[in-house]
Amino acid sequence: MIVNYTADGWQIIYQQAHALLAAQLMHEWPAFLPLDKWVGLLAAVAQHDDEQHNWDGHYGLTPAGAPANFTMKDFSLEQAQGVLHAARFQGRWRSLLTSMHVSTLYESMRGENSTTDAFLDEQRTQQNTWRKQLKVNKQEAQHAYDLMHWCDRLSLILCRQELPEMARALEIYTGTDGQRYDVQRPAENGPLTVHPWPFREKQFTVSVEASLLRQLQFKDDAELAAALREAPIETLTWEFKQ
Repeated sequence: MIVNYTADGWQIIYQQAHALLAAQLMHEWPAFLPLDKWVGLLAAVAQHDDEQHNWDGHYGLTPAGAPANFTMKDFSLEQAQGVLHAARFQGRWRSLLTSMHVSTLYESMRGENSTTDAFLDEQRTQQNTWRKQLKVNKQEAQHAYDLMHWCDRLSLILCRQELPEMARALEIYTGTDGQRYDVQRPAENGPLTVHPWPFREKQFTVSVEASLLRQLQFKDDAELAAALREAPIETLTWEFKQ
C-alpha cells in the first residue's frame, strides 16, 4: 500500500492501483515499438506490482498499529517470484521487462544473502536468454524498460504527494540515453507539466482511486482489512498540460 497521512486520517492507494496509473501515463506516450511489443510493455507497466503478499501477522501494519507504507516492508522474494511467474504466461517480452524491473529494484541487495544472490543471478541469465530468443539487443530492451521505469516513477510521485510547492521542478527520471525529465506545477492548483514534453496530446487527465480511513490505529491486519473494505473511496485526478 501507499499510505499518506491526511488531516482526517489515512489515504490508502493500493500498489496495483498505482501501477494502473503508471499505465495511463504510458498510454499517453507515442508508440515507438511494434504493436505486440508496445502492448506487452503496457501490460508490464500495468501489472508490475501484482502478486502482493497476503497480510498476516501485522504485514499491513507498523509496530504502532498504523497502516504500513510499502517502503516500510522488507523485500519479498515470494512476491517477486510471483509477478515473474505470472508474466511468463504473457510471453517472453513481458517476462524480460518484468525481470529487468525486478533487477533494477533489488540488485542493490546483492551480497546480503545467498538466496537473494541466486535469484538475481537467475534474472541476468534469463534476460540474456530472452533477448537472444526475441532477437532484441540490450540497448533496445533498455530503451523500452526506461519508459516502464519512467512511468512507475511519475506515478509514485503523484500517489505519494511528492510534487514540490512554489512551482519547483522535480526530476522524474534520467534514462540511459541521458535525457532528463522534470515534472512541475507552474501555478497553484493548476495543471502539471513535464519538461521536455513527451506525450502525444497537449493536454490530458489521469486518475487513481484512494481509500480514506479516519481510524488511526488498528489492532491487527483483520481490523485494517475490514476498515478498508468499508472505507469511502475518492478518485484523485491530475491534469497535464503542455
